[in-house]
Amino acid sequence: MSKLVSPHGSKELKPLLLTGAEKDKELKRAESLPKVVMTSRETSDLIMLGIGAFTPLEGFMGEADWKGVCTDCKMADGLFWPIPITLSASEEVAGSINAGAEVALVDGDSDELMGTMKVTEKYQIDKKLECESVFTTSDPEHPGVQKVMEQGPWNLAGPVKVLSESFYRDEFGELYQSPAESRKMFEERGWNTVAALQLRNPMHNSHAYLAWVAIEVCDGVYIHQLVGKLKPGDIPADTRVKAIKALVDNYFRPERVIQGGYPMEMRYAGPREALLHAVFRQNYGCSHLIVGRDHAGVGDYYGPFDAHKIFNDIPSDALLLKPLCMDWTFYCFECEAMASMKTCPHESKAEIDDDGNYVKGARLLLSGTLLRKLMSEGKNVPKEFSKPEVIKVLKEYYDTLEEKVEVKLHQAATGEKK
Repeated sequence: MSKLVSPHGSKELKPLLLTGAEKDKELKRAESLPKVVMTSRETSDLIMLGIGAFTPLEGFMGEADWKGVCTDCKMADGLFWPIPITLSASEEVAGSINAGAEVALVDGDSDELMGTMKVTEKYQIDKKLECESVFTTSDPEHPGVQKVMEQGPWNLAGPVKVLSESFYRDEFGELYQSPAESRKMFEERGWNTVAALQLRNPMHNSHAYLAWVAIEVCDGVYIHQLVGKLKPGDIPADTRVKAIKALVDNYFRPERVIQGGYPMEMRYAGPREALLHAVFRQNYGCSHLIVGRDHAGVGDYYGPFDAHKIFNDIPSDALLLKPLCMDWTFYCFECEAMASMKTCPHESKAEIDDDGNYVKGARLLLSGTLLRKLMSEGKNVPKEFSKPEVIKVLKEYYDTLEEKVEVKLHQAATGEKK
């Protein structure tokens, strides 16, 4: 019997992806159904439903669940859930569909038939309520807010049947894993406690340090990187995969680490998204989630450790998974080692010249944003910031860019207090 943590709100995973003859039959039936075109976020959520990552959800949320999740992180039946999983529709589409209808779900980018849904209800949403509840802001500059504001004014709800995982399995191979697959790998290694490390940036030395610390208290670490859609300026998935592999292959014991990828699109919802990461990492079989500085944040919308605090605000029985809350980590030139705010007594900030050479000070603050900024501007990255194998991969990527994307440093990336 497995000793891994149980899935969220269920004794077993509930993948909604059809296979074999059942899939073929549903594909043929879907050809005659009215089409609902999905945004990229909705498509990625449908795939997460398909692979069981959003267990125990059976489809897109109805109005009572949507409102409860927005305001209280709780569905109508009392299940803890931190971010709405919904399907939007325009006035025209919503007007043509009634409760009880069946529809085909089509990806708006590729026009691929992704699934079917039996519509149980349609409802208008308060976009401002959703944005201010989930993102703590309705600022249109926030990338997550932009997505909500651009979607149709209606939501369609109902159970789904998923027919495709899009390009993910073909493009990312063994890296792309379902919760059933990750759980099998953990069990084969005899792991009972597993810490997940969420990544949307290439691993720098702080990421590696967090993973090493987690291995000291858990049986292994699951380096779980997002391979879904990101915002402009973020490093694309194929480059991140190469960079992370270069670090893991050279600086980790192979029996203590597994790499994985998941297809969800980032919402940049900070603390709320940290909770969603915890929910589906529990489904993947992880007992712990490493929560570092500015987890799932963007710009200056969240404090550096707001994602730590939110785990103290939810009911104690909301999740079986527990957070591993880590302080800001950095390289200290006085300690001559990686350290954290909790361990290092040297408070001066290190200064580095444009050639990547140490000038003075103690703490070299590390962040994915700063790494991207240095690389995009063609500056040398200090060896204390990231391993040479990682920098080599990133330099090859940035050298191919004809147009550089400006990377702005925010407070959480510079160490300034918010």
